[in-house]
Amino acid sequence: MCFGGEILNIISAYAPQVGCTEDEKGYFWRDLDGVMQELEEHERVIVGADLNGHVGSENEEIGGVHGAYGIGERDPERESVVDFAVSFDMAIVNTFFKKKREHLITCRSG
Repeated sequence: MCFGGEILNIISAYAPQVGCTEDEKGYFWRDLDGVMQELEEHERVIVGADLNGHVGSENEEIGGVHGAYGIGERDPERESVVDFAVSFDMAIVNTFFKKKREHLITCRSG
């Protein structure tokens, strides 16, 4: 899509859930990395995704990527989400805005 004279890429993705195998998760992240690497450096990109990782509410070592308004504790998938954001100089945008507690979680089980 061309927007304001710039190329804008919009990527929609849904990462494998907690119950999936490590192979399935690895394939997802390799594929997503491959899509990102195909983009030209001057192109803009928005990734709208459910990456199925809890990045937590702290941002000690990931300033600029995490805005400290996440929720709860980090989980193992957090590393993949943060590594992806760092690798492509992106931000986990929903952590930069304070929200009501009931708006922090999109799905609850049980």
